Amino acid sequence: MAPGFEWLSRAEDVPARWDLRLIGWKRHRGQLALPRLYDGREQSRCGDWRALAQPRMVGAIGVDCPHEREAMLAHGLGEVLPSQAALGELAIRLTRMVDEAGALPRRRRVGPLTLDLLHRDAHAGERWLALHPREFALLWRLADAAGERVARETLLADVWRLAHVPETNSLEVHVSRLRAKLAPARAGWLVETDPRGGYRLAGRSGDARWTAPAALTTVAAT
Repeated sequence: MAPGFEWLSRAEDVPARWDLRLIGWKRHRGQLALPRLYDGREQSRCGDWRALAQPRMVGAIGVDCPHEREAMLAHGLGEVLPSQAALGELAIRLTRMVDEAGALPRRRRVGPLTLDLLHRDAHAGERWLALHPREFALLWRLADAAGERVARETLLADVWRLAHVPETNSLEVHVSRLRAKLAPARAGWLVETDPRGGYRLAGRSGDARWTAPAALTTVAAT
């Protein structure tokens, strides 16, 4: 199977000198388990690199300031390369980055739920919640920083891949639907609205609710 990557940039097209498709890679969108190639050119950056989810799976390209490359690596990005990096070197470094980071865990425990990356859904006990892909991506992104606020613009950038904040309530609608699906699993409390804006997962590993056994409330058919 051909290796794949996701392009994070305000520019839709990947410059030929960095386009891994020229050497057999596939470009994908919204695949959490794939390496992400962050466009480090000042005019093309898609959001703040400090807010990127799972930074160890991000390789930045086009970062010509050595001090900024150092800062990015210190923050946890998997690779940071200048503009003149050759395509072959980029491919090798991204491959090594993924190998060193290890594949993303297929499953992640979140309170009474288990998130399953392969199915892109969550289950409590043996019952699946039937999450929409974007609801799942939203929950997974919040789980990256359990107990910490994730700003609205960060969620829009990481889940919706938007470089600007639109004047819509799409995020709020998805959060409301997500909470409704979590409620029968007695997990509606998981997604909190932060008073400073944005959302967070309630509790941490020491919270009794976080480690409580999974259980689903039976909902009568109507």
